[in-house]
Amino acid sequence: MNVGLLNEKVTFQRNTVITDAIGNHKNSWEDYYTCFATIGGEGLASSKEKETAGTVVEDVGMTVTVRYCGKTAPISSTEYRLVFHGELYDITNVDHMNYRKKCLKFSCRKVRR
Repeated sequence: MNVGLLNEKVTFQRNTVITDAIGNHKNSWEDYYTCFATIGGEGLASSKEKETAGTVVEDVGMTVTVRYCGKTAPISSTEYRLVFHGELYDITNVDHMNYRKKCLKFSCRKVRR
């Protein structure tokens, strides 16, 4: 892995449940880990247009590669999301790169708000 290519800062957020003063439970996102990553495929062949509710929207996808560490190892596609340049991305797939424990590759899709 070429460390010089890790030039973009990304933040992983974890979905947690918060209980307020009267006992109500609410889902919330909290920052989990910030690191540098290699971004690939944003706005290229992985991006497509699709029709949702009669409106054509762009479906932007990208890949994010980070170094393997104790903080990135438990990241899954169900409990975590990614923040890159202020935009939110859902993690759709986690590739452990042959389980060599050197890097992780995340396939992401931009969250439509």
